[in-house]
Amino acid sequence: MTRLFTEFPKRIADITTQLTTQGIPLTAPLTPAAPPDPDDPWGSKHPAPPVDRTTLAWYTAVQMLADHHHTAIERQILAADTLLRELGVRGLAQLHSDLHHGAPIDYRFTRCPYCGGLGEDPTLPDCREVGCPPQYEFADHPHICPVCEGADYQPEWFAKKRVTERDRWLATSLGNRPGRTSWYRRMSQRFRKRR
Repeated sequence: MTRLFTEFPKRIADITTQLTTQGIPLTAPLTPAAPPDPDDPWGSKHPAPPVDRTTLAWYTAVQMLADHHHTAIERQILAADTLLRELGVRGLAQLHSDLHHGAPIDYRFTRCPYCGGLGEDPTLPDCREVGCPPQYEFADHPHICPVCEGADYQPEWFAKKRVTERDRWLATSLGNRPGRTSWYRRMSQRFRKRR
């Protein structure tokens, strides 16, 4: 696990060197506030905050977008900036879902793009940054990942558990409804013939 935590700074360093060699600033500039629109009373009148492009969250967002669209990282810079400006780190979960056509992501089976399946916040924040209660400040406790919310990535264990539950449900449904047993058998035979 220590190896994974040392891997994150290396990833950030790789992206940082790519940005600096191409002359792209490491901090997204402040975008000016839009002029007030009388037709849009809910429009923002404040400038958008700058985005630090040397964070793991920004790196994760730009890498996910570049991998999904099969483009270079520099083509996805503005999209990653916008995502972190509007939604923050928790927006990575929304981005991950959007890239899968809006399907919900089960992080027990899919590796979290931010923490890599650890379930802990990979930036290792202290209790003051996270806002833990004072009684936890001296206890050695992990802070859960803000994207997968501490999901325990164990696809082998959860898959076996899910298959066992499905078999149990199927057995009880077949046992309680003897008239439908033949229908289930006919359907399973049809599916087997198609293979």
